Amino acid sequence: MNLQSKTAAEIDQWIRNYEKACQTREGRYAELLEERARRADRIQKLKIDRSLDCLKAAARRGVCISYGELAAANGVEWNQARLQMTGSAGHLERLLETCHARSLSLLTAICVNQAGVQLGELGSEALAGFAAGARRLGYSFTDPREFHHRCRDECWEWGRHQASETQS
Repeated sequence: MNLQSKTAAEIDQWIRNYEKACQTREGRYAELLEERARRADRIQKLKIDRSLDCLKAAARRGVCISYGELAAANGVEWNQARLQMTGSAGHLERLLETCHARSLSLLTAICVNQAGVQLGELGSEALAGFAAGARRLGYSFTDPREFHHRCRDECWEWGRHQASETQS
């Protein structure tokens, strides 16, 4: 099926149907998420692949980055990026979906507000958004903070593995 010929509303409805049926590991679901991300790239200043490259580099360094650093990696001033970053249709949500679609660690776990960079902690509102997005994608957990820490640590482990492969 040619997804490019479908409307955004059709793509969104199919995604919701897969989520409602708990079929978020299906190949078609991943294709739908990728199509939605491609469409977001066409209208937003923040670009999925540029942001993923930034997050992957941070994971290889074993650090968290701020939302502002993610915006800067896209060549966008924070005051312009801020409104595009969060929310159910925001850049971080599309990044989370893309990580899931590409079977990557949930790299958005290492993108935190400036105050949380040193400790790698999400603020309560960001944690709630991260947890809601992960649950929608089919991840199951009881403690959002523990889940975030597990995801953050998985990102750094993935990064160590990637770094050691490039040195070999």
